Amino acid sequence: MMKFIYSFICFLIFTSALQAGTVDTVSVYSNSMHKYINTVVIKPDTYKKKKNIFPVVYLLHGYSGNYSNWIMKVPELSKYADTYQTLIVCPDGGYSSWYFDSPIDTTFRYETHVATELVNFMDKNYRTIADKNHRAITGLSMGGHGALFLALRHSDVFGAAGSMSGGVDLNESKNRFHIMKRIGDTILQANNWHDMSVVNLIENYTSTAVKIFFDCGGKDIFIDGNRRLHQKMLQLKIPHTYIERPGEHNWNYWSNAIPFQLLYFQRFFLSGH
Repeated sequence: MMKFIYSFICFLIFTSALQAGTVDTVSVYSNSMHKYINTVVIKPDTYKKKKNIFPVVYLLHGYSGNYSNWIMKVPELSKYADTYQTLIVCPDGGYSSWYFDSPIDTTFRYETHVATELVNFMDKNYRTIADKNHRAITGLSMGGHGALFLALRHSDVFGAAGSMSGGVDLNESKNRFHIMKRIGDTILQANNWHDMSVVNLIENYTSTAVKIFFDCGGKDIFIDGNRRLHQKMLQLKIPHTYIERPGEHNWNYWSNAIPFQLLYFQRFFLSGH
C-alpha cells in the first residue's frame, strides 16, 4: 500500500510538472544603454510543439525590483502561461527607471529597451505572434505606470495595457522613488512631472485604440491617483475597465490581481483586435 501511495504521489508530481510552463532567463543587449539586461521568459508547456506560436504579455516589476521579482513572488505564473497559452515576459526596468527614456540622464533608456529592443528580441528569438493584436503589457506600481505610459506612446506595438496599483500620478511621489533622478526637479522641470504622468498624458490619447484595464486596492498608497485617472477617462470618453478591490500595496494584492489581468488579455487576443 505504501509503495502504491508513493508511486501515486510521484505520478502527481510528474503530471503537475508536465502542466507547468518553463522559465528561461535570457540576457538581452541594449544598444541604447550599451549593456546586457536580464529578462525572464515564461513559456507554456505547449511551446515545445514547434508549430505553435503565441501571444505575449510583458509584465513589469515595481520600484526597487528586478526581472526576477514576478516569478519569485508569484511562481504560479508558469501555470498561468499554460492556462492562457501565452508567453509571459518579465523585463528588468532597473531599480528606479520608471520605464522612461530619461530626459536628464542618457544612461536610462528603458522606454526604448522595453518597447523596442526587447520586443524585437522576443519576435526574433521566440515563436511569437508578432503584431500588436497579440501583444500586451502590464505591471505593478512603477511598472503599472510604465505599462500604461509605454502602451499609449507605442500603440503600434501594444494593443492592450494594464496596471496594478500603478503610480499613475507622479506628483503623488514628488520626493520618493527616485523619480526626481529620472525626470528632474519638480520646479525647474515641472513640465516633465506634468507631461510624463499617465493621469495627464491620457489627455493626448483620447482616440487611442489600446484596450486598457487597470485596478487598485482600496487601501493602496496610489488609490487617489487611480481614481483620478478613471474619472478623467470617463470624462474624455476613453473606453477602459477599472476595478477597485480590497487590498493594499503589496504582493498579496498583486498575486491576486495578475490572473484577472491575464484573463483580460486572453480575451483581447482571442478577439483579434
